[in-house]
Amino acid sequence: MRIAFVGKGGSGKTTLSALFSRHLARSGAPVLAVDGDINQHLAEALGHDDGPWGAPALGTHVDDIKDYLRGTNPRIASREAMIKTTPPGRGSRLLRLLGDDELHARHVRRVGDVGLMVTGAFDESDLGVACYHSKLGGVELYLNHLVDGPGEYVVVDMTAGADAFASGLFTRFDITFLVAEPTRKGVSVYRQYRDHAREFGIRIAVVGNKVTGEDDLLFLKEQVGDDLLTHLVHSPWVRSAEQGRADTGLDTLEPANRHALNILRETVDAAPRDWTTLHRHAVEFHLRNARSWANETTGHDLSAQVDPDFVPGPAALACP
Repeated sequence: MRIAFVGKGGSGKTTLSALFSRHLARSGAPVLAVDGDINQHLAEALGHDDGPWGAPALGTHVDDIKDYLRGTNPRIASREAMIKTTPPGRGSRLLRLLGDDELHARHVRRVGDVGLMVTGAFDESDLGVACYHSKLGGVELYLNHLVDGPGEYVVVDMTAGADAFASGLFTRFDITFLVAEPTRKGVSVYRQYRDHAREFGIRIAVVGNKVTGEDDLLFLKEQVGDDLLTHLVHSPWVRSAEQGRADTGLDTLEPANRHALNILRETVDAAPRDWTTLHRHAVEFHLRNARSWANETTGHDLSAQVDPDFVPGPAALACP
């Protein structure tokens, strides 16, 4: 299952992404966390120390990722003709979650029980000439070519605010958890996400965070209604962890917050996987990009990259 965490900057979405990833991994489930935020803090939130990250960032190796994933697909002439939205077709390399393949071996390192990939920071050479979504292309290509199964989890910490709607990446998930503080600014991002997501049938569930009492909870209920799934209370455990002083075991997390993590997992496990819709969205956004800029930039008609006979999902793994 593919889970996105979104929300206003400072809402706690990175903290929740890390807590939920650790909660899943604690049960023995295979978990891959992906840091897709311009502020790269997920490794630290998972417990990585201040040393250098030990794997290449996706955002600096997008061309290599394209070469690997296009495989022998005859519809993709070269890495230059492949863009971040190019959907898989017959001959493309498909991936199993945390599988024994070149991409996972190069880009994944473990923090405790959680595998982690990072998009990479926005560095000085990017200033004024690139947007952060160019780095997220590696994540989009990865999810487009991933065949994940039941009981497997990809948790992506997304960019803050409604910025994720600047690309089609927001359609690549089974469920999106929107983390909202009990403030007017905290729920403003929810309204933006709700309105955009409805157009594409994207499921959003709101997770209240930093709730200090009944007044906070009532405010969230009034503002988001039935979309409020659960909430986490203000957490001394999290504050201590962020200060490097906490017992890092989730057993010492506040009972109310452990309960909220259980609700998140139950919700994810109950969400249906719709391979047809996932692939349809991928094709729709690819054709949009082809028409708006990519055909002219690449010099190719990229609508021809769509393989009408490709069947997404586990059956595709058996195809040559």
